[in-house]
Amino acid sequence: MLLTIDVGNTHTVLGLFDGEDIVEHWRISTDARRTADELAVLMQGLMGMHPLLGDELGDGIDGIAICATVPSVLHELREVTRRYYGDVPAVLVEPGVKTGVPILFDNPKEVGADRIINAVAANELYGGPAIVVDFGTATTFDAISARGEYVGGVIAPGIEISVEALGMRAAQLRKIEVARPRSVIGKNTVEAMQAGVVYGFAGQVDGVVDRMARELSDDPDEVTVIATGGLAPMVLGESSVIDEHEPWLTLIGLRLVYERNVSRL
Repeated sequence: MLLTIDVGNTHTVLGLFDGEDIVEHWRISTDARRTADELAVLMQGLMGMHPLLGDELGDGIDGIAICATVPSVLHELREVTRRYYGDVPAVLVEPGVKTGVPILFDNPKEVGADRIINAVAANELYGGPAIVVDFGTATTFDAISARGEYVGGVIAPGIEISVEALGMRAAQLRKIEVARPRSVIGKNTVEAMQAGVVYGFAGQVDGVVDRMARELSDDPDEVTVIATGGLAPMVLGESSVIDEHEPWLTLIGLRLVYERNVSRL
């Protein structure tokens, strides 16, 4: 079994692979204050309930692949792999790790590990040219060329950040549940805010992707647009440009990068 861990700014997603198939997944909050020992206990609690794994931490785990956008959490997970999974091959995505994707960025070290991993998976699953739209803490748009190169992208405020900011800065508004309203024209304040979020972000996605596709290819119609991230389902039905939805894109990318590096360990 391969354990994959994707650490985002808000949530951490863990996936368990049996070969190429993801057989289990968990989503927990990302807390930069958690120590390696706390993370190990949390992981044991989650994985201890799975029938394909043993009762002891590490039983049934043959490999680990990790990417993180929070350096302090990456540091603690590195300690988890050393202390609790010492005999298990582990790949932590950082400079020097083989991904198979050339990075055409002014400073490749500035690109988040999760964005590179998404590009790896998108290129493997769908080929290029492609655009990955990841609905996380930030909404990111990443472009992959026809040759499988990471070209660059766009970073915009995420859905939850926007909702929180609106509730904090507007005196008569409050934080709302992110959900699809009954119609575009809201009949109350909550529905009006939900409409602004859902349809506003759908319009943003369509506009940004359209411009990126025209820069990425002479034929924008040949660009495959892949959506991923926890909040992608909120926008899927309203966007006109999304071709594919792959909720486990980052975890699949981690599996691919693990396979490309494990022989080198």
